[in-house]
Amino acid sequence: MTDAVAETADKELASNVENLSLEPQKVEKQETKKIDIILHATGSAPILKQKKWAVDQEKPISAIIKFIHKYLKLEPGEKLFLYINQTFAPSPDQIIKNLYDCYGANGKLVLHYAKSQAWG
Repeated sequence: MTDAVAETADKELASNVENLSLEPQKVEKQETKKIDIILHATGSAPILKQKKWAVDQEKPISAIIKFIHKYLKLEPGEKLFLYINQTFAPSPDQIIKNLYDCYGANGKLVLHYAKSQAWG
């Protein structure tokens, strides 16, 4: 009987080995989803030539502030204020996706930027 049990175990092992895939597993890249952001100048802030931008949804709002600061070639000491829907200034660590979920409309998030405090 032990030979029969051993033979059955060998057959099971052989069938399990045949079912194994020796091909390397393909890891799918997670596509970074983008959110459309509309940027409007307020007050004395310079106007951007392009107002609509597609931004990675996982970035913090501080990345947008840095981008605008760099794009407008502002001095390092110059302040830049960012507002959502002309109502409030989000904290720099807020994630864009969270703001879009709460304040996005028509597939986009509208942001206003200014060189001095305008609202809130």
